[in-house]
Amino acid sequence: MIEKKEHLYIVFENLLRIKSECSSDLFSECGLPDITVKQIEYLRMIDEHGEVTFSGLAKITRNSKPTITEMINKFVKMKCVYREKSSDDGRIFYIRLTDKGQTLARSEEAALFKLIERMAGSLDEKDVDTLIWILQKVR
Repeated sequence: MIEKKEHLYIVFENLLRIKSECSSDLFSECGLPDITVKQIEYLRMIDEHGEVTFSGLAKITRNSKPTITEMINKFVKMKCVYREKSSDDGRIFYIRLTDKGQTLARSEEAALFKLIERMAGSLDEKDVDTLIWILQKVR
């Protein structure tokens, strides 16, 4: 049984490597091959919360407002976000994702879909059905 578990480990390690390659491809396509996991996480939070202000993001991420301001300034330079002044209160700015920022925020999902496409392209329909059946058993 140990041999099979080791083999399973190698197979899953390969799948994770392929997914990582798919993520790296997306980052390179956006011109940001060196973006960090933490930066992607912050972009994901902005994406998930939609209408988020600097103080709102500070609260969500448990960071100080100056830390958030510094991070957002970096994202603006990376062309991932922009500031939008509130129409109700000119002192309030919302943090909005650009198309590039949205792509990066959703990169894990996109990388997973690319991995699935590669798997489906490597297997026949019967093998895909078998794989689905097996993976549904995992709890």
